Amino acid sequence: MRLGVALGYWGRGPSAGDVGLAREAERLGYRSVWTAESWGSDAFTPLTWIAAHTSTIRLGTAVAQMAARSPTTTAMHALTLDHLSGGRVMLGLGLSGPQVVEGWYGRPFPSSPLTATREYVDVVRQVLRREGPVRLDGRFHQLPHRGGDGTGLGKALKPITHPLRAELPVLLGAEGPKNVAQTVRIADGWLPLYWAPSRPEVYGPAVTGALPDRFTVAPMARVQVCDDVAAGLLPVKAMLGFYIGGMGHAARNFHADLMGRMGFAQEARRVQELFLAGRREEAVRAVPDDFADEISLVGPRQRLAGRLESWRKGPVTDLLALSPDPETLRVLAELNAGHAEED
Repeated sequence: MRLGVALGYWGRGPSAGDVGLAREAERLGYRSVWTAESWGSDAFTPLTWIAAHTSTIRLGTAVAQMAARSPTTTAMHALTLDHLSGGRVMLGLGLSGPQVVEGWYGRPFPSSPLTATREYVDVVRQVLRREGPVRLDGRFHQLPHRGGDGTGLGKALKPITHPLRAELPVLLGAEGPKNVAQTVRIADGWLPLYWAPSRPEVYGPAVTGALPDRFTVAPMARVQVCDDVAAGLLPVKAMLGFYIGGMGHAARNFHADLMGRMGFAQEARRVQELFLAGRREEAVRAVPDDFADEISLVGPRQRLAGRLESWRKGPVTDLLALSPDPETLRVLAELNAGHAEED
C-alpha cells in the first residue's frame, strides 16, 4: 500500500504549511500529494505552487469539482500542469451535490449524475488523447454546442498543445454503488469517502469483486499519532458534522446516505437535525466515536500499527493521510515500510 498526503482545501486563508508538508512527504517517500476545493480556494493553483517546490511526488486533485469547469477547461488545467511538473498529475474529479452545484456554481444539478459524469470523462479523455477534434453529442455536454441559444457557428477543435501523456490518470470520487461500478468501468481509479476496511460491501459488488489491473483505490483518512484517542477523533467528528449536516439538503445528502448505509442512519439524521438547527457543536458531539474511529487512524503508535494492517488487506492501493503533523507522517511511513518488509 502506497502513501499520499491530502491537504484538503483552504479555510479562511492560505494554509501556510502546505508546501513544507508536501516537501516532507516527498522526502519520506510518499507517492502523492492531493489538494481539494469546495467554495473557496481552487484545487489547481495550490497544486501548481507545490509542483514548483517539489520534484518527484505525484500531484493529485481530490477532488476538482466538475461543475466548476467545462470538461475541456479541466483537461486544459491538467495537461498544462502535467507539462510543468514533468508528468506528475493525477486528475481526481467529483460531481459534488445539488446544494453546491446550484448554490455556488449556479448550474442545475444533473438529472442523471451517472450520465453527466460519463460524458465529462469522455470529453477529458478526448482532449488528452488528441486523436482528433473533440466531439460529443451528449445529454449534458455537447461539443460543438447545439441548441437554440447558440449561433450554430461552433467548430470541433483539438488542443493546440500536445498533452504530455495521453493516458494521464483520471480518478473519480463516487459514493453510491452504481456510481462506484461506473467508476471502475470508465476511470483509472476511485477516491472513496469514509472508507471503513471492514465494510467494503457498502459500496457495492464492484468493490468486493476483482478490480482492473493497475486500478487505484485511494481513500482519505485522518491520521494522527496521539495518546488520547477521544481527543484525536475530535477533528474527524468536526469534519463529519460539517459534511453530514452542512454539505447537502436535509432531503438529499449523499454523505448522510453513505453514513446510513454504513449502519449509522439514525445518528446521521440526528447530526443533520442539529446542524441545520444551528446547533453545530451539538452536531459534532452527536457523531458516534465508533464511526469516526472506523474511518480514521488515530491513537498511539502501536494502535496505528495494528489498525494499519486492516487497511492493507483490502482493495486499497493508496492511503491518503489527512494530517498536518510532520511527525505523524514520519510514523506512518515507518509503519507502512515495516509492513512492506514483512510482506
